[in-house]
Amino acid sequence: MNIENIEAFVYVIHCGSFNKAADALYLSQPSVTARIKSLEQELDCKLFDRNGKQIQITEDGKRFLPYAQQLLLIYQKGKQHINQKKSLPNEFRIGCTVSVSNYIIPDLLPRLKKKFPHTHYKIVTSTTDEIVNKVLSKEVDIGFVRKVNHPNLQSTKFFEDPIRLHVYHGHPFLTTDKLTVEAIAEQPLVFFECGSLDWLRIHRIFENLELPPNIQIQTDNSEMAKKLVIQKAGIAFLPGLCAQQELQDGKLYPIRVPETEGIILQTNLISHHGEHLEFVHAITEIGKQLAEAELSLSANINL
Repeated sequence: MNIENIEAFVYVIHCGSFNKAADALYLSQPSVTARIKSLEQELDCKLFDRNGKQIQITEDGKRFLPYAQQLLLIYQKGKQHINQKKSLPNEFRIGCTVSVSNYIIPDLLPRLKKKFPHTHYKIVTSTTDEIVNKVLSKEVDIGFVRKVNHPNLQSTKFFEDPIRLHVYHGHPFLTTDKLTVEAIAEQPLVFFECGSLDWLRIHRIFENLELPPNIQIQTDNSEMAKKLVIQKAGIAFLPGLCAQQELQDGKLYPIRVPETEGIILQTNLISHHGEHLEFVHAITEIGKQLAEAELSLSANINL
């Protein structure tokens, strides 16, 4: 059985179409079609029902899918294990989102350099989608992105960052016993959101109110948002990492809002299966240390 045919099958399922699978595999659409037909002949069954440009996986296809995924994963791991270089690279390339570059990389890199002192590091900042493509094309070695899954990449949870309401020194909410969503909605709000679906959950806490929240300023820049709060332009829901230093300095204060508990931004570490294992394991351990430090800081602040 041809592993490339199995790869094409898994990619069509993941991408949702033959055309998108062809783009992801850097192939023409007819090549992907030919691989699927060859696999169907080998299995003596139909894997997809085709209706014009629409495709739907068959029951036989659904039964075969978990085995195809496992076969592809085993092949990729075996290939990487054979080809893996025993010596560490002179340069290690890291792709990351802006928030990771601002709030995680400065704590991560010094610890990583202690473990791998002879390696140089190159940091590339971009969006999650672009970083996924850069890891796939091996323009970078690993990537820090929002929660994603891709059949050709290993994706593991690296860090969970809770989204909390933050206010400035002297704000009346600091002495309010029972804070309501209505009271928050009346306050001037600096609304930061980064495009993640988690921010929709923040919007939803206001959706049953008679009047919309008093959003004075909207921005996709967390640095701008927290500085506006410090300058008393409003209050804001912010990821915990971006406000750590300001919390320690007494410039910002987190406020407990039961309706938003459990809302987090998840950062995942992605890489090719079986590649850069020493770095991946080291970074995962550092991630645990950073998470413990963030929890310790939160525990020492009266929410």
